[in-house]
Amino acid sequence: MKAFITGGTGFVGRWLAGHLRECGDDVVAVGDEVDVTDGARVSRAIEEAAPDAVYHLAALSHVGESWAAPEATVRVNVLGTLSVLEAARRLTPAARVVLVSSAEVYGLVQPGDLPLTESSPLHPVTPYAASKVAAEFLGAQAFAAHGLPVITVRAFNHAGPGQSARFVVSGLARQVAELERSGDGALRPGNLTARRDFTDVRDVARAYRLLVERGTPGEVYQVCSGVDVGVEEVARRLLAIAETDADIQPDPELARPVDVPTLVGDPGRLHDATGWEPGYELDETLADTLEWWRRELDAEGET
Repeated sequence: MKAFITGGTGFVGRWLAGHLRECGDDVVAVGDEVDVTDGARVSRAIEEAAPDAVYHLAALSHVGESWAAPEATVRVNVLGTLSVLEAARRLTPAARVVLVSSAEVYGLVQPGDLPLTESSPLHPVTPYAASKVAAEFLGAQAFAAHGLPVITVRAFNHAGPGQSARFVVSGLARQVAELERSGDGALRPGNLTARRDFTDVRDVARAYRLLVERGTPGEVYQVCSGVDVGVEEVARRLLAIAETDADIQPDPELARPVDVPTLVGDPGRLHDATGWEPGYELDETLADTLEWWRRELDAEGET
């Protein structure tokens, strides 16, 4: 199978490209050299690749930062998606397109609404979430009007080695690695009470390929573990893995204008369609992410 990945040099894109190659796929992964809002450039790249599957990962994906840059978020996440869908429709209409959305589209859900399913109402409360809802509807329109085999994925929080410290698990892991080196200080997360459904990035990559093989075009699938974990618990688990005794002191500057208290999904549709189940326990993900940051800090110290 020949695969084309937008956002292929990003966190998930690198893991996905590696997994696809391990499966024997021929992979073309593009990063910042292809601006997804440039329709002509996207078309040339897809025409040259002639893929059997398109994985559209390219996006401005930080929820908190979308408040400061709503126009850029909409431009990249909505117009970029339109460029990819239009190029695929014209040039590779039989190629399956995995359109990566987010659990953020559900917004401020109530405890009685959990766990979320693909049929749960969409109530975006952040610029990022609104952009992903719009992208999803572009995918639904491309499928309904043109028969483009679009498979939409609502990915819940994922983590693992190589993730930017701007995201909660990786940011906490970096802080713990720094505390190990300094021997003092406190761990400073943002909202300690937030609860999220975390999946290892390696399991996410596996789910995306399985959906290309076995998913149904026009459907939406959640990629999630089905278990919610509090940010405070993540922080304490990382400290326990590091055997580091440090205080946890929330940082109010990391607070967002609106933050969803709890997000947890039901992976049943994904499992039924593909047989997918998480392969990594959360503690494995945390330990691997912490070890990656230890190596990164060691490398920084050598330069």
